[in-house]
Amino acid sequence: MADEISQGAVLVEPPRGMYPARLDEKGRLKLPVEFQKYLGGLPEKKLFVTSTERTTATVYPIGIWRENEKLLDNFVDNPEASELIRFNAQDLGSEAEMDGQGRVQFSPELRRELHIENQSVKVLVVNGAIQVMSDGTYQELRKAAEQSSKRDLGILKRAGFK
Repeated sequence: MADEISQGAVLVEPPRGMYPARLDEKGRLKLPVEFQKYLGGLPEKKLFVTSTERTTATVYPIGIWRENEKLLDNFVDNPEASELIRFNAQDLGSEAEMDGQGRVQFSPELRRELHIENQSVKVLVVNGAIQVMSDGTYQELRKAAEQSSKRDLGILKRAGFK
């Protein structure tokens, strides 16, 4: 599922790479063209825009979010974890659709929590959903990647990474 999203007979390949984007003064994320094509190729246009861990936003195609809801409903190994993740998602989340100009509306609560109001952000696709991170979060992850990439690449090469 990480490389392609299969929904019915439609197979949509998400874009690769990290792209700059921006939330405007009205809280709309203007998606890069590649992301617009990706979402436009999905059979369902409804999205769920939220944060599950309160540090990055995620724009879920509704089919993927439904899978998450089923998992949360049936997760018995740690009910408290399921409840708290559901709480975060519902507290900060809202349904949306991409408009004709490739924009997706973010709730005021989500924008304030993540400090992304009228800000530049980075976007990428992970497991079929679009992750949106503030510049601060991006810089933290970049620093962590710089410090551990050599070690991590060695681990992955031993596992078969080419």
